[in-house]
Amino acid sequence: MPNTESSEKSWLNRTVLGVGLTSLFSDWSHETATAVLPAFLAAIGAGPAWLGVIEGVADGLSSFTKLAAGHFTDRLKRRKPLAVFGYAVTALATSSFALATHAYHVLIGRSVAWLGRGVRSPARKALLAADVPPEAYGRAFGFERLMDTVGAIVGPLTALALLHWTGHSYRKVFLWTLVPGMIAVACFWLLVCEKSFERKERKSFWHGIRALPEGYKKFLAGVGVFGAGDFSHTLLILYATKMLAPGHGMARAASLAVILYTVHNVFYAGSAYTSGWLSDHVRHRKLVLTGGYALAGVTAVLLATGTHSYWLLAGIFVMAGIYIGTEEALEDSMAAELVPREQHGMAFGTLAAVNAVGDFVSSMVVGFLWSAVNVHAAFSVAALLLFAGSLLILKLR
Repeated sequence: MPNTESSEKSWLNRTVLGVGLTSLFSDWSHETATAVLPAFLAAIGAGPAWLGVIEGVADGLSSFTKLAAGHFTDRLKRRKPLAVFGYAVTALATSSFALATHAYHVLIGRSVAWLGRGVRSPARKALLAADVPPEAYGRAFGFERLMDTVGAIVGPLTALALLHWTGHSYRKVFLWTLVPGMIAVACFWLLVCEKSFERKERKSFWHGIRALPEGYKKFLAGVGVFGAGDFSHTLLILYATKMLAPGHGMARAASLAVILYTVHNVFYAGSAYTSGWLSDHVRHRKLVLTGGYALAGVTAVLLATGTHSYWLLAGIFVMAGIYIGTEEALEDSMAAELVPREQHGMAFGTLAAVNAVGDFVSSMVVGFLWSAVNVHAAFSVAALLLFAGSLLILKLR
């Protein structure tokens, strides 16, 4: 990957910093709410089934909103107001949990919040890609992922502190999320600059998908195959809890699993920027993404062993954090590189949709095989899909 002195000086500009700070504060806001949401639902008489419905509906709406918003944002004269609107909706809807008295109130609030996420995502990524040179895409998107993950680490810790200070008042915690949420809105509005770009003739949604470059469609195929094996990392917590319970007891095993997941998030944050930086300094960016995908396959192979070793589990969580950070930073970077800037909204929207389908398929497949057969079968199938996706990315021209 070519690298110039000017890109070294200019990639960390107002827009990159603004997008990074926005991601940090926005994730801080909704991760604080997410940390106490299960306990709040239990307090108002809603069981685990409601939590599954709330998360499933919200994630589905968000994913398909990203696809539609990707098409729409390429047709706008200005993308920034749409992104600001999305962040504001997410902040307000998340804090509205404080007013909920029934589970369906939370369902409505979470769905609206995640619609806001879907609306803002393609516009944010397109604005970021437009204000950095292509040879610095890895660092720019890696920095954004780094800041987002810092918010994900700080959020649950903030929730614990607020519960202590407020005497376990969930409603006060939800109201507090409005503070970092609106700071995120301000950061985006005040810091992010919008570069003008040439807009092509307005076409239909399906024409926009067909107009994406063939190389990008092949890239999406690789992402899709990989995604079909890339199970939700909340399954890692369940896996560690089950594997450690025989030797440590269920309560201690659950605590150890949360500690391991915190370590996972730390390595996730560090790898996002590190892998992005590395991709800007190698000849082909795909090599770094291929390496991340292959590491995911190795992680699944180790999970298939059904290990009860705490230290091997720690290594698995570290590898999982590294590969997910690499995956998220490099997928966005490659999307920005493979598609012309006037089509970036559609590119990021389709990428989000493919990842959403992959998340659904992988969690269903791994969960079903784990329950119906055994842990070895579940993660062996996942490993095959992960390695297959790695090979497809490696073959890209």
